Amino acid sequence: MNAHAPVSGSEAAPLDATAQRLTSGFRDLDLVNRLAEARRAIASRLVFTTSFGLEDQAITHAILSQDLAIDIVTLDTGRLFAETYAVWSETEARYGHRIRAFYPERASVEAFVARHGIDGFRASIAARQACCAVRKVEPLGRALDGASGWITGMRAEQSWERATTPYAALDSARGLIKLNPLLDWNRERVIDFVHKHDIPFNPLHDEGFLSIGCAPCTRAVRPGEPERAGRWWWEQEDKKECGLHSRPCPTFETAVGS
Repeated sequence: MNAHAPVSGSEAAPLDATAQRLTSGFRDLDLVNRLAEARRAIASRLVFTTSFGLEDQAITHAILSQDLAIDIVTLDTGRLFAETYAVWSETEARYGHRIRAFYPERASVEAFVARHGIDGFRASIAARQACCAVRKVEPLGRALDGASGWITGMRAEQSWERATTPYAALDSARGLIKLNPLLDWNRERVIDFVHKHDIPFNPLHDEGFLSIGCAPCTRAVRPGEPERAGRWWWEQEDKKECGLHSRPCPTFETAVGS
């Protein structure tokens, strides 16, 4: 279980102040120094969650090449592309570093599949969000247990919803600072960084998969489509999030009962 509890008032004030300080000076720093400054500003455990996309590979390189004391973890949903597992393995070999994986609770997955079917997430937006709750959101809670900071690879350019994302902010529901060090980068800058440093990357990116998640829920993006259009493409709405970066988080009861 995730030990994080919501914070407010006097508990929230120091975290909020730190987030504001980080935000005030980030534009003058390169990626390595943005991460180093976050490490200095956040006293206890700092966690980076990677799904091995281009942005995450850039951040992983910056952390490991500078030996920054930032925990790198991933959420293995059990339904990832084979190419994702391959770049995971290649990344560990390249940097000589094991990336810790968090998996869904067995009983929760079994209960969801028994009720909804193996691909029951296609039945409705609620069912898909419930699947994400079991396979992503609950493991994320365990991955962030004891952390005071959470680093992600989100960029403002990725979607209209992410365009309003702050560089650093208090996540009051999880009781930590959430940091997006690539917030102001465009996709071309990320690609240039990855190629310049010869960083391993998922070959699906070269096949039109601009955003890569679980295999059944991701397709290549067509010319002119937004970056995240290939995620849950059967859903006819603009919001393309799994619950990791939105509140409130789905619950286990929602997942097995909806």
